[in-house]
Amino acid sequence: MFTLAEVASLNDIQPTYRILKPWWDVFMDYLAVVMLMVAIFAGTMQLTKDQVVCLPVLQSTVNSKAQPGASGKADFTTVETTTGQGEASSVRTVSFGSAPTVTPDVPLSRATSSQYQPTESGQELKKEQKDSSGRKTNLDFQQYVFINQMCYHLALPWYSKYFPYLVLIHTIILIVSSNFWFKYPKTCSKIEHFVSILGKCFESPWTTKALSETACEDSEENKQRLTGAQSLPKYVSTSSDEGSPSASTPMITKSGFKFSADKPMIEVPSVTILDKKDGEQAKALFEKVRKFRAHVEDSDLIYKLYVGQTVIKTVKFIFILCYTANFVNTISFEHICNPKVEHLIGYTQFECTHNMAYMLKKLLISYISLICVYGFICLYTLFWLFRIPLKEYSFEKVREESSFSDIPDVKNDFAFLLHMVDQYDQLYSKRFGVFLSEVSENKLREISLNHEWTFEKLRQHVSRNAQDKQELHLFMLSGVPDAVFDLTDLDVLKLELIPEAKIPAKISQMTNLQELHLCHCPAKVEQTAFSFLRDHLRCLHVKFMDVAEIPAWVYLLKNLRELYLIGNLNSENNKMIGLESLRELRHLKILHVKSNLTKIPPNITDVAPHLTKLVIHNDGTKLVVLNSLKKMTNVAELELQNCELERIPHAIFSLSNLQELDLKSNSIRTIEEIISFQHLKRLTCLKLWHNKIVNIPSSITHIKNLESLYLSNNKLESLPAAVFSLQKLRCLDVSYNSIALIPAEIGLLQNLQHFHITGNKVDILPKQLFKCVKLRTLSLGQNCITSIPDKVSQLLQLTHLELKGNCLDRLPATLEQCQLLRKSGLVVEDHLFDALPSEVKELLNQDTSIPFANGI
Repeated sequence: MFTLAEVASLNDIQPTYRILKPWWDVFMDYLAVVMLMVAIFAGTMQLTKDQVVCLPVLQSTVNSKAQPGASGKADFTTVETTTGQGEASSVRTVSFGSAPTVTPDVPLSRATSSQYQPTESGQELKKEQKDSSGRKTNLDFQQYVFINQMCYHLALPWYSKYFPYLVLIHTIILIVSSNFWFKYPKTCSKIEHFVSILGKCFESPWTTKALSETACEDSEENKQRLTGAQSLPKYVSTSSDEGSPSASTPMITKSGFKFSADKPMIEVPSVTILDKKDGEQAKALFEKVRKFRAHVEDSDLIYKLYVGQTVIKTVKFIFILCYTANFVNTISFEHICNPKVEHLIGYTQFECTHNMAYMLKKLLISYISLICVYGFICLYTLFWLFRIPLKEYSFEKVREESSFSDIPDVKNDFAFLLHMVDQYDQLYSKRFGVFLSEVSENKLREISLNHEWTFEKLRQHVSRNAQDKQELHLFMLSGVPDAVFDLTDLDVLKLELIPEAKIPAKISQMTNLQELHLCHCPAKVEQTAFSFLRDHLRCLHVKFMDVAEIPAWVYLLKNLRELYLIGNLNSENNKMIGLESLRELRHLKILHVKSNLTKIPPNITDVAPHLTKLVIHNDGTKLVVLNSLKKMTNVAELELQNCELERIPHAIFSLSNLQELDLKSNSIRTIEEIISFQHLKRLTCLKLWHNKIVNIPSSITHIKNLESLYLSNNKLESLPAAVFSLQKLRCLDVSYNSIALIPAEIGLLQNLQHFHITGNKVDILPKQLFKCVKLRTLSLGQNCITSIPDKVSQLLQLTHLELKGNCLDRLPATLEQCQLLRKSGLVVEDHLFDALPSEVKELLNQDTSIPFANGI
């Protein structure tokens, strides 16, 4: 037999799961324990006291049934006769009513021959008793025990014998059904995770302390708005309202967190900052809740399993109630037994009494009562399950009562678990909802961020850039620390990978700020901050993945001078660019676009008359439509890099003010159109490097004012004499081609200061090269040069000489006459330098500071 402790283990669940057990589950658990006690009590009594006692029914009574009172009046006479030795016999005469019977008591050796020896008269019996002698065997008692055992199995109904075991089995099934969703692996893991997160969220300091801070800050902000916000140095724009953002422009309104006006304000404690450990734990909880929600909201397995086990319990209740009602009357005190052992006993029918019938019937009635209560609770549970949509959960009340109005509604198993928690205590779901709010998460990040990034720490990260400006670069933070805006002397602010960047009104303190970088950082600005940026910001860099990430307020910065857009601007998104016109950028001078354009966006033409520099860096996408360039009459610098251009675009020839043209990294093979550059009187710099140009046409002579010509990384095999007719040429770069000869005409370039011919096939240097006495940079590396003429000493202004990668065996000693040349500017193999005379090496090793030595 099972003990209560052994069976109770089936109902054992983790104590923390109690928050998911509503009152009906708890009540049914207690009912199941009571039913277990009924089963164990009934089973124990059956094992110790359960039996039937049977007496034979007289044949005459059975036949005639004329003496109804005879069965109640028994004239019981017993005569015992004892004989000695092996012949001894004992005869017991038993008389029921008027029909006497004799039950002989004989030794085992004679019991098989005759079981009953009827006597003719009492005198003969007494005589035989006196004559016989033997041992008493109590065979009549054994016969009654035999009959009792047979009738226990034949006459007693099966329900009376197995009732305790049925109760035990049914109770175990009900217990298992009640807690199966806590045991099933696919639901147990989710429930365990949910309970763990729920407990941590309930006990998290952020749930109480940080909410108090939110309430305090809200009251402070309301107070500041009512008093005009005198505590902050508010920037007042001197410009007109023109260019102000429209209602559709995403801005941060300083409304703070809203409280209902008809609700009394609760006095909150003083603001305290969460320590770092509590903040990190709270941030981890936000991440856990987010992942758990994504994992659980996709399915409704827990809900279906709970409904299924409730239906099973209800069906079980109906089944138990139906069959128990049929067998309740079979438990009776009296039973008739026909064991069919007349040849042994002499009687065919016995009347038996079941001594446990009374107690079993009482226990059965109690059990039926418990089952009925259990069943009604199951029916109520089903009614609750289908009365409202439990696969949807709304935090509407929480949103109304708290300051976090963005708590989302949840669905499926997540919603069902929260409904179950509400049956335990609604406070759990209210506190849990805080960790579903993005406003709450952002507030936590802001508090933790400001606690970590203090003014002193930010000051340590300020550096000087190449333009000698104070620069601060913030990378992958949860937001922009408030202390940043206390760095009033900052010139450049770089925000990279900060998805929740917000620029408050305090930025108006940064009067030196003129350059802002937003790298994958769709920053939001307050109205006052926008007014300040609109009037003060001069340079803006925006790097994005999609054009929609560009903040709308960017297009309204009317005093912006330089705009750098780096991201995806393909043809599908060009329409989106057009929606946010650049027309308001009236002072924009430099526009830098690094993308994958197939045509120049039409909205660029809105600012075309103002642009002085346009840079388009494609990622290899062919730029087809260039007609918009004709409208950019004031453009002085134009760069079209990596645009897969095969020829010089004709639209460029209309840019009369063009001074510098850069067509780097295209697929240009021929430049016959270069003759049209004669109309560009101001063109001084032409960069055709990293293309596939084979030769230079003689028409290049028409570009009279050309000062810089870059033709490196092409397929040139020679330099035509026409190049050397450009008298104003100061920089010539033909590196990494296949040029084998430097023409003698190079001596005509008297203004040449920088000559680069690295990576070619030159083997001899013409003497005329050293007539270019203004040369300051001479790059001759990676060629086939065998000697350097002594006339190199004529290059008195030479500061950089590259000779590495040639076939030289020595360097001319006349290098000492190049007074501005130093070892740092001499690029040669070490053994060549070591072979120089000591006085030359000593001169080259001198470290004299010459103001113009490094100028190029």
